[in-house]
Amino acid sequence: MTRIVICRHGNTFDKGDVVTRVGARTDLPLSSSGREQAKRLAADLSEYNFSHAYCSPLIRTRQTAIAIIKPEIALETLEFLTEIDYGVDENKPEADVVARLGQDMIDLWDLDAIAPDGWHVDPESIIQAWEVFFDAQRGADKDILLVTSNGIARFVLDVISNPNADLPRKLRTAAYGEIDVSANKIELKFWDKRAPK
Repeated sequence: MTRIVICRHGNTFDKGDVVTRVGARTDLPLSSSGREQAKRLAADLSEYNFSHAYCSPLIRTRQTAIAIIKPEIALETLEFLTEIDYGVDENKPEADVVARLGQDMIDLWDLDAIAPDGWHVDPESIIQAWEVFFDAQRGADKDILLVTSNGIARFVLDVISNPNADLPRKLRTAAYGEIDVSANKIELKFWDKRAPK
């Protein structure tokens, strides 16, 4: 069985910063609190023996992954792990995004992965990419790390064999879940867990 840990990168903003909607076109590094989160993730994930690690091309996912894996593990980039493009709302202050769309639209995205008008997201392609990735892991016995962003991670829940409507789609910063892939199942073990402070 393959155990796949899917992490969201750490914070890109610190307390007091103006938080913006950071997507595929905004390549921010981890903030100081994000670097601390990545260290806590590394400690919390020390039980895993990662043989493979993947991240998006974005620096925030790369920095998070590097903090977690051992130096001898090669970190590979997978394009499908790149965050979605928030279109007209890309890198805009979150308060402005909520004012433009309304909280109901933000809630639809967070709860049901229904993207508002003006965002560039193709759920079917993302879901298919997850399916292809998981299928390629069948028959192996290894631990794999994937570091991505919230907009991509949420679609994992559309692929698993044991769906749970009560789970939050949104993966908080520096939170993770485990997917176990066997010959006939893609099973979610847990979701949105954070390392203790």
